Amino acid sequence: LVKFDFLGLKTLTVIQQALAILKGQGVEIDITTIPLDDAKTYAMLRRGDAAGVFQFEGQGMRDCLRQMKVDRFEDLIAAVSLYRPGPMANIPAYCQRKHGEPWESPHPSIHHILEETYGIMVYQEQVMQISQVAAGYSLGGADLLRRAMGKKIAKEMEQQRATFTEGAVKNGIEPAKATEIFDMMAKFAEYGFNKSHAAAYALVSYQTAWLKANHTVAFLAASMTLDLDKTEKLAGHMQEASRLGIPVLPPDVNRSGAEFLVERTEDGREAIRFALAAVKRVGAQAMRDLVRARDARGPFTSLADFAERVDPKLLNKMQIENLAKAGAFDGMERNRARLVAGAETVLRRAQASAEDRNSAQIGLFGGADAKPEALRLPDLPDWPQLEKLSFESEAVGFHLSAHPLDTYKAVLKRLGVTPSSQIADRAKGGSARLKLAGTVTATKERTTRTGSRMCWVSLSDQAGSYEVTLFSEVLGKARPLLEEGTAVLVSAEARLDGEQLRLTAGDIEALEKAAQGVGQGIRLWLEGTGAVNPVRDLLAREGRGKGRVILIARTAPGQEVEVALPGAFNVSPRLMQAMKVLPGVAEVEVV
Repeated sequence: LVKFDFLGLKTLTVIQQALAILKGQGVEIDITTIPLDDAKTYAMLRRGDAAGVFQFEGQGMRDCLRQMKVDRFEDLIAAVSLYRPGPMANIPAYCQRKHGEPWESPHPSIHHILEETYGIMVYQEQVMQISQVAAGYSLGGADLLRRAMGKKIAKEMEQQRATFTEGAVKNGIEPAKATEIFDMMAKFAEYGFNKSHAAAYALVSYQTAWLKANHTVAFLAASMTLDLDKTEKLAGHMQEASRLGIPVLPPDVNRSGAEFLVERTEDGREAIRFALAAVKRVGAQAMRDLVRARDARGPFTSLADFAERVDPKLLNKMQIENLAKAGAFDGMERNRARLVAGAETVLRRAQASAEDRNSAQIGLFGGADAKPEALRLPDLPDWPQLEKLSFESEAVGFHLSAHPLDTYKAVLKRLGVTPSSQIADRAKGGSARLKLAGTVTATKERTTRTGSRMCWVSLSDQAGSYEVTLFSEVLGKARPLLEEGTAVLVSAEARLDGEQLRLTAGDIEALEKAAQGVGQGIRLWLEGTGAVNPVRDLLAREGRGKGRVILIARTAPGQEVEVALPGAFNVSPRLMQAMKVLPGVAEVEVV
């Protein structure tokens, strides 16, 4: 009987989803007939550019592909088989021989069997072939030999050794050489892999790599759809899109699907449109129903039109609030604070409209095509930028429209902070001490062999993400700062361990606190006197510090009065953001 393994691989759905996206763009691909010698695909894998590629996205496997300088499908099968405990020790030899180091087979009669893997036994099938060719085994007998070697059955191994040696001698191989070959096979068989399994897996890996190399945007959109409920993986895909220069457009109730889509920007570039269902706590089915309601009669023209057309049974207050926090309604209402505060108003209108439809009533001022009355939302100022980004991160899991560190741009420059994109270059000349900044995205603690605690902290800045190691002394005082979303300043030692970048924190503090010590000031332009009291209250709340505050009041058309407030204040990016949304403050400038 033939034994089949049926495995539920998410990767197969990623491939299917990518092909569906491409079909929607008019590109029909039969993934079973793609060429297995695509130069673009192998060039990408040789660079170690394998994020999102099935089996190959781990750092160790990427290093393996780089060392191998893969350029053929057989290399991928070998990589899948060798990158495991035991066979891993053979990777350097495989790479060296592939790149030209001479090698010899134990005997010329089996050279053709080992030629594909440069004289190294990699597959169980090679054991079976060698026993056939060198010692005259039948296929059934060869399989029994493979099994005995794999299970280390001592009594059976001695019988097999005698059988193998006898058969090999009959085929003209000296007894000593026959024993050498048998021992070599026995040692390998302890951890051998079957090539049929490795080849099937390598094919799926190649297909995902081919899609990424040749249809990058569709492949990434498909990968993001399959991980839309896994924040950490989704954030990784976002960083990969950023690294590759692929725009990710924010969620939009008029442009997004329930899943991730590919969309062309005004300048003709392909971009990924963020999925509505990837917003937290909104529900995939509810978002599919929302998209159906939109597509039935075209884009929503206003919030009132949205409320008139969606089914209130499928939408609740939390969903409206989270969509608003994520920016999904920005095309109709840019003030997210107003919309979140007025979520109940939207929901009540939706419920009233549904009741009207169900009772078949016609409104007093017209039928179904009449323009709905505008919704009256609370009259509130929008959130300051940092607060807006905080709510956005809460709704999505990360920042979409901007990065919190954008607000600290002037501060980072004064502090001499190194962007994450430049850390590796700074470390190439040897160990380097750097100042780094980022928002905390994840932490992972564990106990060391000595019983102390250590922590790996994932940080994000405008250029990407990186990981810093905190040992017990630093971790003890830094732990209160390691909440997700907190902006921190890190003094770290950067060094390259081979190709692996290692960052060890020597000190860590809140970036807001560090910003207060740089002595930056602000200049405020005021429209009339109405803003004076709110400005005074904000400054009093923040307290004294090192920053100057200058007020410029427009007293008449073309006339301004500049007033430098006495003393110094605790000027920080958060204070500046709060100033920007005060009524009567026209402009805020760093000095």
